[in-house]
Order: sequence, then structure tokens, then C-alpha cells
Amino acid sequence: MNGQLDIVLRLAFDKIDKPYIWGGDDGIAGWDCSGLVIELLQSVGMLPHNYDTTALGLYKYFIGKFTNIPSAGCLAFWGKSVDKIIHTELCFNHYLTIGASGGGSKTLTKEDAIKHNAYVKMRPLYDNIRRTNPVALVNPFI
Repeated sequence: MNGQLDIVLRLAFDKIDKPYIWGGDDGIAGWDCSGLVIELLQSVGMLPHNYDTTALGLYKYFIGKFTNIPSAGCLAFWGKSVDKIIHTELCFNHYLTIGASGGGSKTLTKEDAIKHNAYVKMRPLYDNIRRTNPVALVNPFI
């Protein structure tokens, strides 16, 4: 594995159980899905320091790095289609993702996160019981 990827995976794993906060982009208040992924990639210089966007914006940023095979470091995107992406998570390996989820636009405080079971969690990438399959995968590390 490359050094940047190793660091991102370690940092992502350390963020499990931190609160989900709508629009969140830091480790003190909490993260939303894109805020977490942006923080992880900024930590190794893969995104500009002041970059901020949505899950769809992240997909567009890495648009030339599509893959059909999930692996550690890939970004998985969910939505009705690629032009309606609403969620992203980081692949920890070919089977598991780490992402901030469970909340929504009404999850604005740590108390809201607790109430909505919203936090950074590890989940199977393909889990047809709880969620649909991702609409796209990109690998920023290639």
C-alpha cells in the first residue's frame, strides 16, 4: 500500500463513533459524509486545504478515477443516479466502508446525533438489507 493510503485508513478508523452533524467538517463538532471524506483526503494533501463540497462535488472532483472494483481508499457514492449523488463513504477494504451517516439536515447537535443514531460507522459496502448498492466508485489513489 502507499503511504498516503495507509495514513487515510488509519485516520478513518480512528474516527469511528464520532458524531454525525449535518454540514459538519471537524473532529470537535462532528462530520457529515462529505466533510469526513474531505478531512481524510486533506490530511494527506489530496485535496486543497480550503476545499469544501458535497458528496456530488467529490464525485465530480475525482470523475476521471472511476473503478468497478472496490478496494481500500475507494470512495463509494450513493444516490438515485450519478447526477443525484447524496452520500459518500471511504472503502476500508473491498468489503467494508467507513462513513458518517444516520443523520440528516435536522441533525445539528451532538444530542440530535445521539437521538438519530448518527455517527461515523463501519458498514458492509454491499448491504442489501439496509441500503442500496453504490451508484459509483472512484479511486483517488490511482
